[in-house]
Amino acid sequence: MSHVPHPAPRPSANLLPGPAPAMLAEDHPDMTARSEVAGGRAVADVARDHPASSYAWAVLAEDALDRGDDVTAYAFARTGYHRGLDFLRRAGWRGQGPVPAEHVPNQGFLRALLALAEAAELIGEVEEAERCVAFLVDSGTSADEVRALR
Repeated sequence: MSHVPHPAPRPSANLLPGPAPAMLAEDHPDMTARSEVAGGRAVADVARDHPASSYAWAVLAEDALDRGDDVTAYAFARTGYHRGLDFLRRAGWRGQGPVPAEHVPNQGFLRALLALAEAAELIGEVEEAERCVAFLVDSGTSADEVRALR
């Protein structure tokens, strides 16, 4: 009986066990919002025109945190976080797995999540702050890595 070699199996795109990384689309509203903010447009105007943009809400939250307005920061961050979750779910994310910070369309969501953690801690929502930080870690990033995106 002769041995006929079989072709080697082709590796799949995701060699690690678990879900594939969540990648928001390149045409995500955050990309337009980022461009407009970089062009000098007021962030509040960008958020008004692109309310689905996590990026715009995250920047508003970060600005409010910088001013010491923790309640406003919490509201802005929560809005950006929920907008991002909606888009992640539409992109196939099922509540777990990596959300790579190096993928630019993901960054607005991650920044909103970090701002939510920071604002939640400031208003005494310690458990929520801890959940948000754990979410960042579970997404394959860290607070420091996301903070560096600001």
